[in-house]
Amino acid sequence: MIQLPLSKLSNVGTTIFSQMTQLANENEAINLSQGFPDFMPDSELLDLVNHFIKKGFNQYAPMGGMISLKEEIARKIENSHAAIYHPDSEITVTAGGTQAIFTAIATFVKKDDEVIIFEPAYDCYEPTVELFGGIVKRFEMKAPDYEIDWNAMKNLISENTKMIILNNPNNPSGKVLKENDLQELIKIVEGTSILILSDEVYENIVFDGKQHLSICKYPELKNRSLLIASFGKLFHVTGWKIGYCAAPKILTDEFRKIHQFNVFSVNTPIQLALAEYMKDENHYNSLNVFFQEKRDFLKQGLVTTSFELLDCEGTYFQSLRYDKISDKNDFEFARELTVNHKVASVPFSSFYKNKLNEHVIRLCFAKKQETLEKAIENLSKL
Repeated sequence: MIQLPLSKLSNVGTTIFSQMTQLANENEAINLSQGFPDFMPDSELLDLVNHFIKKGFNQYAPMGGMISLKEEIARKIENSHAAIYHPDSEITVTAGGTQAIFTAIATFVKKDDEVIIFEPAYDCYEPTVELFGGIVKRFEMKAPDYEIDWNAMKNLISENTKMIILNNPNNPSGKVLKENDLQELIKIVEGTSILILSDEVYENIVFDGKQHLSICKYPELKNRSLLIASFGKLFHVTGWKIGYCAAPKILTDEFRKIHQFNVFSVNTPIQLALAEYMKDENHYNSLNVFFQEKRDFLKQGLVTTSFELLDCEGTYFQSLRYDKISDKNDFEFARELTVNHKVASVPFSSFYKNKLNEHVIRLCFAKKQETLEKAIENLSKL
């Protein structure tokens, strides 16, 4: 028998999202675990994709992306955050947000470089850093507020700190960074060569009149940052796997050295369709209202239950504390909820390295009305 070499990610298994989705399928449960809409995207966008396919735009796109799409991305960023990126040299179209994150880490993180992440954290950050020999340093944000104590966070900074990874709005907590947070970050990185990887895939899904403060809004941060965004979240097309990275030219040049050997280029007709579709800003500027209605419907439906609904300022995830219902750990509770009550969720402990259990689960409300109604009905029986 062949002796296989030790895996570079020996401690990594199947993601919690895949696990819970499989469990939901096996038990015919309502899947509020994995973050994807169960409704159709706008037919106008679908028609545009079909149009460009039939027009013959079916071969490789330029490595950095179609210029028409990059121009629309640059316009969107300028209108939203008053920040300027050159479309051709500072914006790269990627095969989804996760590929952009992977490529950014692969580009800049070398052996023994330290990377700071904030937990609860999206699950791709840590294994990617470790894959390239980096060392992850974690700052734990805790329920119910998930605030960052910046004085405590400073203790993680060292001469080996290469990168800080932000996720704003945060998945899974729904927390949105405030002006004070960004000002504290400016102070921390001032005079250093620390890079910032800012995962902003939920930037257009912010509620209750709050404002998304992008990293690019602050020149002191923009010049050292790679901004990541996703069309999957923006237009309900997660299966298309298309996003982008916006960064100063000096960073983009390095990013593309890896990008060209990772995926090289991204789906041509979809890029062209997105470029045309984005010309109407209403297609994304109303997204916060659309999802706030879904969030409010879910919250209202659960208000009479024993769940404690934690504050959701952004993303399409609602966090629930269940300690008045059960003393089981969150993985066991999430499993029981799926098997016995036919609603699949994600346990918050899966977003922490030390599996911190605060009796909190995450539900996705990017679902059709009837899906949410059925989930509320089942959860109300607990």
